[in-house]
Amino acid sequence: MSDDRARVEQMLRANDVRPPVIWQVMWEGAEETLAAEHPEGYDVLDVGRLAFESLHDDLKPAALDALIYGWWEAEQDRAARDTRFREMGGAL
Repeated sequence: MSDDRARVEQMLRANDVRPPVIWQVMWEGAEETLAAEHPEGYDVLDVGRLAFESLHDDLKPAALDALIYGWWEAEQDRAARDTRFREMGGAL
């Protein structure tokens, strides 16, 4: 079994195919679950919470770090865009 897995991983690397990260898999699963349970709609925060809660406990610290850093980078980008906008006199 491990030989098969090694061959698959080698083929993926050779073809520059990256397997989805666990967070992406959990997010998509949470979206599918919520869409089925709440066809009238749901909040993106609910997706994130369900995805995070679905992770194994040993994966949660890395996922939390990714969320924090992802938020931080987006916040820094937003602040930089806001500064540029103000420097241009508020005009695009």
